Amino acid sequence: MQPQIKELDFTGQNIYAGIDVHKNSWNVSIYSDDLYHKTISQPPRPEALYGYLSKHFPKGTYYSAYEAGFCGFWIHNQLQSLGINSLVVNPADIPTTDKEKKHKTDKVDSNKLAKHLRNGDLDPIYIHNVNILEDRNLLRTRRTVVKELTRYKNRIKSDLYFFGIEIPENFSNKSYWSKRFLNWLSSVKFRKDSGDAAFGVLLDQIILLRSQLLEINRKIRVLSRTEKYHKRVTLLLSIPGVGKITAMTFLTEVEDINRFANLEKLRSYVGLTPRSHSSGDKAIHGEMINRGNRFIKSSIIESAWVAARRDPALHLAYIRYRKRMDKNKAIVRIACKLLDRINFVLKNEKPYISGIE
Repeated sequence: MQPQIKELDFTGQNIYAGIDVHKNSWNVSIYSDDLYHKTISQPPRPEALYGYLSKHFPKGTYYSAYEAGFCGFWIHNQLQSLGINSLVVNPADIPTTDKEKKHKTDKVDSNKLAKHLRNGDLDPIYIHNVNILEDRNLLRTRRTVVKELTRYKNRIKSDLYFFGIEIPENFSNKSYWSKRFLNWLSSVKFRKDSGDAAFGVLLDQIILLRSQLLEINRKIRVLSRTEKYHKRVTLLLSIPGVGKITAMTFLTEVEDINRFANLEKLRSYVGLTPRSHSSGDKAIHGEMINRGNRFIKSSIIESAWVAARRDPALHLAYIRYRKRMDKNKAIVRIACKLLDRINFVLKNEKPYISGIE
């Protein structure tokens, strides 16, 4: 007669939890190596999941996976601290059947994560250090402020045009907004107080956003001089076209250049890899892929326009490309070359020598 088991012991057993994360609740599907346990709904707290697993599968080895999204990485960090081996995955990289696409529910999503986690089909994304994430947020906030400032500038110009107010000729050819131009805007008068009030609100927003942008720029300059960034920023500034904002954007988004095994992986991460489709003898290469880090991608492409003017080798390359394609496609190829230079400079810790391709 076998002895009765009085205490559960899952030592050496793997338990897999696929988490469909939402703000107010989590759907969690739980599997062992051989069996499906159940799908539960729980409060959105890592300790609640750990409590359930430790109660029903004591002393087991726990694994979890959830999709990257609005919740960031704090869930991953807390799960890791509780002893749960956590993965954060790109939603686009999770294998999905046609049936799962057409019948999408929270239970289906969590089940899919748990099954693929158990089968070893999931590739985790890179988890940034919390301090780097806060530095990155400063650069992303700057980007948001710049976009908002552009929107309000366009609204000001739209109001002037709508009411037939002409901009003086000495300001009409200026691409920037000087203090003199702002003083002129503040002197603009409409026929009624309501018109002045509406225009004044827009102008106040521009003044506020400009002051916020100046303060953010100052903080980024200070951050770039810290021990963590100074050496790498100096190396990047040796590359024609790369300014301090581009350098800091790249460093805070990438964090560690050595996490990319080769240049192709870096290009793919940034989003500077063309679409490709091959079948038999046919091979088609199209536009750039949509996926990638849009913050680095847009910053590198903007810098490529400057680099194409200042770097002799890139200038010649741009001329060659323009002979067989339009300027936008040509500049994307220059951006790829610029990214190559950034990769070389950071990995070799050597400044760039202009004119050598």
